[in-house]
This record gives sequence, structure tokens and C-alpha cells, in this order.
Amino acid sequence: MKKFLAIVLVLCMSALLITGCSSKPATSGDTSDTIKIGVFEPSSGDNGAGGKQEVLGIQFANSQVNTIDVGGKTYKIELNIVDNESSADKAPSAASTLVSDGCKLVLGSYGSGVCIAATDIFAKAGIPAIGISCTNPAVTQGNDIYFRICYLDPFQGTVLANYAVDQYKAKTAYVLTKLGDDYSVGLGKYFKEAFEKLGGKVIEESFQEGNSDFTAYLTKAANENADVLFAPTSTEAASLIISQAASQGLKMPLLAGDTWDSSVILNAAKGTSLKIGVSTFFDEGDKSASGAKFVTDFKAWLNANSDKKTNNGGNDVVAAVSALGYDAYMTALQSIKNAGSVDSAKILAALPATTYTGVTGDIKFDTVGDAIRSVAFIKSVNTTDGTWKFEIVQGVK
Repeated sequence: MKKFLAIVLVLCMSALLITGCSSKPATSGDTSDTIKIGVFEPSSGDNGAGGKQEVLGIQFANSQVNTIDVGGKTYKIELNIVDNESSADKAPSAASTLVSDGCKLVLGSYGSGVCIAATDIFAKAGIPAIGISCTNPAVTQGNDIYFRICYLDPFQGTVLANYAVDQYKAKTAYVLTKLGDDYSVGLGKYFKEAFEKLGGKVIEESFQEGNSDFTAYLTKAANENADVLFAPTSTEAASLIISQAASQGLKMPLLAGDTWDSSVILNAAKGTSLKIGVSTFFDEGDKSASGAKFVTDFKAWLNANSDKKTNNGGNDVVAAVSALGYDAYMTALQSIKNAGSVDSAKILAALPATTYTGVTGDIKFDTVGDAIRSVAFIKSVNTTDGTWKFEIVQGVK
């Protein structure tokens, strides 16, 4: 259905161009030597740390391939990066900047809520967007603009519920989410549904925006004799939860989704006695030829630039979202090649059938525009030295 609608959109927009009724420069043909790709990501706010790492993956890909041949002409690829501030309120303004700057396609964002908030802006301009790590199902539902290359929260929540039961024999889970956060609330919901289907009991709590004291929540989890605490939160909240859990001597394992796959978590957990497990999209220890080469080359690129290393958390640990950012950029280039054009409408029409074999696996879209994914990586924190330890590749039972 999405593929059909995208093709219809191309025909409609072509008709508008012929009749002279279109006034959207972002979707018209480009006679310059540059293609602008918008990077719609947070560099500030709750998800700033993760957004910076996602952008690094895109920038690294651009450093490897920064031109493209289309229709017998070579174009330079320029990244136009804006900060959506991790805020659904600020996201439309950031998205409008990319539209007015003439971007032909958009990548991002880290955080589902900002993607949902920006959808109408991109849709009105006819600019396709490729989500990278935005896992909430609502990102692609009900629109023909957004595609994505990551797995979704119903899958991720089920994977984590299975892990809680298989690894820790958990019968009671304490689920802590942030009110108003689409990612947090959504992933908490899907974990709860899956955990209860496995016979478990769930105790739910939510915290408000700006909350920094989690001691009462942690105390309740302990008093309720929960076997695991599941907290799908931003890295900012996660670091507070980890430090306060360590101060309280919390014994139960802390589980979370992809947002906790960050150097922020490693730094917060180092030196504690906590057990922390997260689901994620890519394992730095990947031994495949493409995965190993990506890790080696990306680390060298990071270490050659102090600013980029700072944006990665001050080290050269390869975040899964960086690998996804790399794959999203390469998928975008493939869609432009398939379109045989730098026109946004034609790129949008080419996206549904676009496939790419990336460092995070094979990328192919379903009829909604979501990537077809069947496995997630589970990692735990080695709290002695602050590094990740690969646990398992987990699918859904």
C-alpha cells in the first residue's frame, strides 16, 4: 500500500509541475551540483548524547562516500544538520528549517516523539524521511513519508520480556516509564504485554518531565520484591537511575531498550555492583567482514578528531546507533540511485523497493515502511572496567 501511494504521489506532483502550480522548491528538480540530505537529530535535551552518536554514524558514512552519480551527472552530497532538541515542541521548527534549506531527503531521528511531531512538515513538502532508531510504531503509521531501518518496540519489548524470564527467571517486573514520552511509554507497554503473556506480574510507575529523584521508585521496586526493573528512559534519566540504584544497593537487574546502549550508561555503571542488560541493534564485536571493517574504520575516524570523540562520549566505543546511522545514509544513497533522480518525489517512490545490505544486516521495507528485522542483540555492562559484554542474539519465541 505504501509503495502504491508513493507512486501516486509522484504522478500527482509531476502533474503539478507541468501545470506550474507547484511552489515547493524542495521537491522540484535540482540543476545544481549538490544534493542536500537533512539530518534531523537531537544534540541537546534528554536524548542529546544518543543523537550525537547517531549523527556520527551519518557523518562517517558521508566521509566515505560524499558524491553520487545520477543521470550521468556527479553530485556532491552535503549534510544539513539541525538540532530538534529532543523536544516534540521544537521538532516542527527544526523540520521546517530542513525544508526551507532545500533538503531532498531527511535522516533521523533518535527519539520517536520528535519524528511523529515533524511528520506533517515533511509530508506537506513531499520530502521522504528515513528513521534510524525511532522504534515506536506510530512513526510510520498513517503516513507515506516516513520509513525506518530499525526494529520496532513491539518486537523489542517482547525480546526483553523473554530475556527477563530466560536469564533471570523473573516472575515480577517493575516497569518505570516517563509520562508523555512516546518511546518510553510505548516500549513499557509492549514489555508489559509480553511479560504478562509469559505468566509474569507487572507493577507500573511513571515519572514526570524534569524528575531527578528516583529513590522512591527504586524503593518501591525493592519492597514489591520485583525480580527485574525495566526502565525504557533517556540516557539522562538512566544515569540518575543507575547512580541512585547503586547508592541504595539495589540487587535486582536493571533492563532497558536501545536508548541505554550508550557510553553514558557505561560511565554511570562503572564501579558499581549492578546488573544491567540492554537490547540493541549492533554488536561492536561483530566478526563479519563488513561489521569488523566498519568498527575498525569508525574507531580510526573517531580517534583522529577530538571533537568527534567528545561527541561519542569521550571514548571510541561503537554505539549501535552509529552503525544504524551509517546504514541509513547508505540506504538513502541507494534510494537516490534507484530513483535515477534527485527529485524528492521520485526518491520517495523508489524507497519502498529499495534494499541494502548494511553493517547492521539486510535492510528491506515492509508495506508500512518498516524494516523487516527478526533479531536483537542483548548486551550487559561489565561494571569493573565500564565496557559492554555481548550476551546473546535474541529473537521472539
